Amino acid sequence: MTGVRLTELVEAAGCAAKIAPGELAGVLSGLPRLDAPELVVGFDASDDACVWDLGDGRGLIATTDFFPPMVDDPFLFGQVAATNALSDVYAMGGRPALALNLLCFPNCLGIEVAGQILAGGADACRRAGCVVAGGHSINDHEPKYGLAVTGFVQLDERLENGGARAGDALVLTKALGTGILTTAHKGGLLDDAGVRVATDSMATLNEAPIRLSRELGFWPHAATDVTGFSLMGHACEMAEASGVTLEVDAAAVPLMARAREMAAMGLIPAGAYRNRDFFGPRVALSDALPLDLTDVLFDPQTSGGLLLALGEKDAERLADALRAEGLPAAVIGRAVPRGEKSVVVA
Repeated sequence: MTGVRLTELVEAAGCAAKIAPGELAGVLSGLPRLDAPELVVGFDASDDACVWDLGDGRGLIATTDFFPPMVDDPFLFGQVAATNALSDVYAMGGRPALALNLLCFPNCLGIEVAGQILAGGADACRRAGCVVAGGHSINDHEPKYGLAVTGFVQLDERLENGGARAGDALVLTKALGTGILTTAHKGGLLDDAGVRVATDSMATLNEAPIRLSRELGFWPHAATDVTGFSLMGHACEMAEASGVTLEVDAAAVPLMARAREMAAMGLIPAGAYRNRDFFGPRVALSDALPLDLTDVLFDPQTSGGLLLALGEKDAERLADALRAEGLPAAVIGRAVPRGEKSVVVA
């Protein structure tokens, strides 16, 4: 079958297809704990990946991510999905080494489309210096693609979302708006040029913040990648795991061009409403903030940037260095002693 748009075949796109955070939390809370002394990071605090102590000062990072397409170009879909999966390793402070493809593919598409998706994923892995060594594929009524990724990190350099300290500054490395813009594009209300700011961002690896931190001679105290649970959701997880409150300056948060415009038109992915329902009670939003702006703050991001907590001077240096490489990074707030709410936005 030819002439079919990938996004026409799916109900939800990208990370907006995640199970609602409240439902997921309920499922995970009922699972038996199978701990091992070598497991130094599990899913207790909603970290981005698990870390296994190899006994020689190194940790093995394991993670997986896959989702339905948010773009129609198969190669670009593969790039974005792979970039999103690789991001979890960078969020832990590590280096991706090995990847396995995960592909669900419908019979209504020509098999050459599957090849283009895999080629896009291979391109992202090549840029990351990560070897694609195999994978698994099944027939499905919706296309889905992603990776299972293994990486490595020095254990004394591993990053978790629970390390933020009162007084730290917060750096966000990519602009928000991918969920809203791709929803508008899928609905035919945003052309290819309008959605390009989102697709370019989604295909950009998150390696630069980790590389530049090392080159500049400092290291973040905490990190997470901002994906399907939105900036507000992942900020809540960081705050709660760290025992602090995160104060966010809404005016400092980088936003994609036309994201607020599309939000004001009601082009909000369902995942944004689920995020607001679950995380909203833990967030204090200033009454002065317009609805379209807060919609972007709860927008599920696909292959979003990193949220990092680090010393104030280091944060400014990192944001400057990232901007020098063309990334729209910004210092967006700070960590303060724990208050009533996990996140306060003014």
